[in-house]
Amino acid sequence: MEKLFTPTRFGKIELANRFVMAPMTRSRATAIGDLVTDIHVEYYQQRATAGLIITEGTQPSKNGKGYCRTPGIYNDEQIAAWKNVTDAVHKQGSSIVCQIMHVGRVASHLNKDDGAETLAPSAITAQGEIFTEQGMKPLDPPRALTLEEIATTIDEYRQSAANAIAAGFDGVELHCTSGYLPAQFLSTGSNQRDDNYGGSVENRCRFPLEVLDAMASEIGADRVGFRICPGHPFNDLHDDNPEETFACFLQAAAKMGLAYLHVIRMPATGLDNIALASKYYGGPLILNESYSAEEGETALSNGEGEAIAFGRPFIANPDFVERTRQGVELAKMNVKTLYVEGAEGFVDYPAAT
Repeated sequence: MEKLFTPTRFGKIELANRFVMAPMTRSRATAIGDLVTDIHVEYYQQRATAGLIITEGTQPSKNGKGYCRTPGIYNDEQIAAWKNVTDAVHKQGSSIVCQIMHVGRVASHLNKDDGAETLAPSAITAQGEIFTEQGMKPLDPPRALTLEEIATTIDEYRQSAANAIAAGFDGVELHCTSGYLPAQFLSTGSNQRDDNYGGSVENRCRFPLEVLDAMASEIGADRVGFRICPGHPFNDLHDDNPEETFACFLQAAAKMGLAYLHVIRMPATGLDNIALASKYYGGPLILNESYSAEEGETALSNGEGEAIAFGRPFIANPDFVERTRQGVELAKMNVKTLYVEGAEGFVDYPAAT
């Protein structure tokens, strides 16, 4: 295990090792105010032996929220709460970026503040259900964004990047997969606009590229990363030709000098997402999805990427990096406590020693 423990750098983001803690929604933010709390400070600090932590998805606006108890980064109170997290992580020697996640049409009004809307590229309802405090409910019908609202939404992303830096983050990651807003613009099934943001592949790529540009213009391209999973059908996402779409998207993004691309492999789609990213992007890659430490080490040694993102191992193993170093058996997570409120299943997993 030599490569995983070597330092690296993504733009201005320094990593003491190549273990990346993947972004994972855990539904522990306050129901009112969308705030992280002291248990988030403990949770992230416990896992801050990772070279880089990517936070749970964090909404850039009230409209961007879809799930219950997810945090925001669009006001001063939220910035101050996140500052406690970043300070704790930095004291442990890790870097941390904020994943900015606008869910678009993947939402229920039951999880939103009064007056917040469910907005999307087109007024096409995603098929599926979402958890609310009242149980599982169908996803809400969205309203199509106007051109003026698209500009406003892009500016919300820009401001969220500025807010993240104010909160002490080392950078931001734009969530461009899992059926959320950028992916909705990219995909033919959810984007049926007839203006400059729909139709041709170049037009469908316009929104996420303008978001990345806005973020980069605000905080520097070398502090901005983004996450993709071409072909991922989650949240009723469909694109007629994902390889063509992402070839266009990645070739344009590659010219921006961004910090990294976080790519999720998903062989079940029939696409080799890592090969696609390598071919059309060419910049630093964080590889993700069900890697063991041994497989990650091999991938790094083969030059497939620069770091490996681990999700589930970090849930039950706050000392995952040290367990890997010492060859200690990993604890298993309790799936029943993934999304409950409070400390249980969040900060009560013990270290091995």
